[in-house]
Amino acid sequence: MDATGPGNGPGRPRGGAVLEVGPLSGRPGIRASGEIGVTTRRSWENALTELSRRHTDVSYVELSGVRFVDVAGVTALAVTAMNLSGGRFVVEQPPPQLPRVLELFWPSLRRIEVTPR
Repeated sequence: MDATGPGNGPGRPRGGAVLEVGPLSGRPGIRASGEIGVTTRRSWENALTELSRRHTDVSYVELSGVRFVDVAGVTALAVTAMNLSGGRFVVEQPPPQLPRVLELFWPSLRRIEVTPR
């Protein structure tokens, strides 16, 4: 589930941004680090799709290592959560813009619970 390059290290798309995504140990969910933007969006969306396939009641999205997420990255998270058959995502330690964008565009979305940094 992570973006990897030819040497099995972090993938570096054209813009130089890197996003690493992997499973959490001991609980259902993913951990991401790096940047979520135009050059890493496909990796982010693929990780969210895979997470939604394995989702049961609560899935965790740990973002303490994410420095930046753009509006489209937050949108991908919100749309994935809205399409869950039940339960919720718990987003842990996101960058400050993520809860602001959620509140601005999806103020009544209850399928995402955010625990701040």
